[in-house]
Amino acid sequence: MFMFRSKITRRLVTSFLLIIFASFALLGAFLLHYFHDYTLENERTALIRNAKIIEVALEPTFYVRSDALDDTLERLHNETGLRITVMDAEGNVLGDTAQTADRLDNHFAREEVQAALTSDYGVAVRESATLHENLMYVAVPIRHDGQLTGIIRTANSLSPMEHSYHTIFQVIIWGLFLALSISFLISVWLAHRQVRPIMLLSQDAMAIAAGNLDKRLRWHSGDEFDTLVQTINHLTENLAKKIQESQAEAHKLALTLDNIDNAIMLIDARGNIVDANPQAEAIFHLSPGCLQRHSIHVIGNAQLSETAQVVSREDRSQTITFHTDRDDGEHYTFQVFLAPFPEENDQKLVLAVFHDISMLQEINDRQAEFVSNAAHELATPLTSISGFAETLLDDDFKDPDASHHFAGIIYREAQRMSRLMKSLLQLARLSDETCRKQLVQVPVDLAAVARQEGQALLDAAEAKNQQLIIEGTENPLFMLATPELCGQIVHNLIENAIKYTPEGGTITVRAAGTDASVNLCVEDNGIGIAAADLPRIFDRFYRVDKARARKSGGNGIGLSLVKFLVELFGGQIKAESEVGRGTRFTLTFPRCQQ
Repeated sequence: MFMFRSKITRRLVTSFLLIIFASFALLGAFLLHYFHDYTLENERTALIRNAKIIEVALEPTFYVRSDALDDTLERLHNETGLRITVMDAEGNVLGDTAQTADRLDNHFAREEVQAALTSDYGVAVRESATLHENLMYVAVPIRHDGQLTGIIRTANSLSPMEHSYHTIFQVIIWGLFLALSISFLISVWLAHRQVRPIMLLSQDAMAIAAGNLDKRLRWHSGDEFDTLVQTINHLTENLAKKIQESQAEAHKLALTLDNIDNAIMLIDARGNIVDANPQAEAIFHLSPGCLQRHSIHVIGNAQLSETAQVVSREDRSQTITFHTDRDDGEHYTFQVFLAPFPEENDQKLVLAVFHDISMLQEINDRQAEFVSNAAHELATPLTSISGFAETLLDDDFKDPDASHHFAGIIYREAQRMSRLMKSLLQLARLSDETCRKQLVQVPVDLAAVARQEGQALLDAAEAKNQQLIIEGTENPLFMLATPELCGQIVHNLIENAIKYTPEGGTITVRAAGTDASVNLCVEDNGIGIAAADLPRIFDRFYRVDKARARKSGGNGIGLSLVKFLVELFGGQIKAESEVGRGTRFTLTFPRCQQ
């Protein structure tokens, strides 16, 4: 009965059996009722007919008690098998085939007798007090010349009919049981035939629901199940396609979130960090395994927490900028975009996107500083030129020595401005991509350039009683560059070392090379650079000692230009320094063949 475990099978079989049972029960009840009424009607008709026959057989003189009446009634009883009773007009029993007349009471009040007095006959069915069984009584009035002379009553036992009735009832019950048994087997078979495709389709559908989207339903019955199968297969194909598209989009999104520079977080209404991408975990030191236990407060900015609550409460986006200091001592600036996120399980979330604008902020700060320094560097010589020119005009050139002195100052300041403008214009020109593409780089011997520039600045070093040492320039060291700009790199570094090395100091220029690179080191034992200033010495207009630099003729552009040119030729520059012990600049370029 494995097939009967199906609920649909049980419901179908139960429905079939109820229909069959109800049909058989109604049919049986109808047949029993029809048989009962039909039998009673036949019995009534027979009793009436026999009563009429008996009326004819009895002579008018018989309607008194007599032996002749008893004999006649006995003969008629033997012929018909009926119980026959003859009564006079008052209901007194004159003769009866079942009992002697004197032992029977007056029958005038009997139901059938009363009915016969008002019509052609009377009928009644009841249990006989004499025979103790159900009898049908039919009473027929006897009239002569319109006068009631007596009543003939015939009766017959209903036991044979009742026995037949019970027999038929048993036959119907057994027939119903047999029909239900056969119907049960047939209905189970039919239900299984109808349910089997549903069970098979359900198994395949469960396999599809479990994730086997390559599964396809296979069923051909030529009925509505074919349409259902085709529909499910079509839905499965569409679902597989949608899932593939969704997975592809999710993969793209995951790759984007994992590789995007921005830190991204999901924050709930209580301020807990629900999820975060790797950048957020790295920047804010979040543990991936316990994100739910991290609060937005770990970032250490009250404005961020308050804004997240406002976005969650008012359901509108906001953008803020906040500053924070990391554990590594670095100062960071973030522009944060906060927006309400679609609710998950009736939970309001806030999406926070952190855009690190620290570099942009630093660029803006340095740009502002550059503008300020450039204005200051231009204003200082202009002020000197203007002041001394005004002095000359006021003096009207009366004192030749003073005029010559002031004119010299004006000339030096003008030269200083000229050098500054030349350096700025050179940086601007080389910053242009079109100009850089026009530069023709050729093999340049870095050792020869170092030797030439060292010789050119030897007088400046001797003027300060400094020792300028050139080493490693015996063998050629070729790199790709433009000769003029390569010479400017070396010249600026040696000149810078001479400026910031006290009298009697030593400047060493050392060239070297490997199979893959050429190197140049410019080292001095001068005043050195503080560690705090070292990262910014290549910034434009940045000078450690502005007064000393201005006195020595520096404009703050030299090292910035050196680094720019070194990187332009594919090289690297490294600065090492210690206050009071000196500074070392190391240049490294890719080596090339002549």
